[in-house]
Amino acid sequence: MSKSLKAFAVAGVLLLSVSPVLAAKLGLGREALPEEVAAWDIDVRPDGVGLPAGRGTVAQGEEKFAEQCAMCHGVFGEGAGRWPVLSGGRDTLKSDNPVKTVGSYWPYLSTVFDYVHRAMPFGYAQSLSNNEVYALTAYILYLNDIVTDEDFELSKENFLSIQMPNAEHFTEDPRPDTPLVSAKEPCITNCKSNVDITGRARILDVTPKEGEDAPKLSVD
Repeated sequence: MSKSLKAFAVAGVLLLSVSPVLAAKLGLGREALPEEVAAWDIDVRPDGVGLPAGRGTVAQGEEKFAEQCAMCHGVFGEGAGRWPVLSGGRDTLKSDNPVKTVGSYWPYLSTVFDYVHRAMPFGYAQSLSNNEVYALTAYILYLNDIVTDEDFELSKENFLSIQMPNAEHFTEDPRPDTPLVSAKEPCITNCKSNVDITGRARILDVTPKEGEDAPKLSVD
């Protein structure tokens, strides 16, 4: 394919994605078929809307987790290397070193199911069946002591009965009409005469400790 033909093809794709109305007027493309829309419509909401039929037990999830997930997330969800930690961290959110995991931080179980279903395993996204996703979600609950029975079976029917430990500490944003920062006129010069350092990021090990040479901060 020549460069000019490739450019034309790319332009056509952009036209279809940016302006479907204009594309229709020009006789380009077609409406998505119902089954094509359904293939993309896989999100799961906190109220259970979008949950597919299926079921899976903790024991089934443990087996699948060992096969597909432990190489990155650790055998017990503790994380391998720099991959995300999935379990533990309860009661650490107010500490100097909060550990945000499914059990300590996430407010909705639907987020767990949706993310596993949509994006896992890494490199093989959406290769899991609905039953496998239910089983893995059940096992992640077990790793976080949210369920304690190895015979527990998670399904569409009992999904909403699971309450996440940190759910009550999330609140809705009460400022729906607050203008976006990007909509405000930005300050370019003489915005602030001086900067007061109120804290140092020692916990992240990016600020030198006492006695070490610290970079000087200044405002032009």
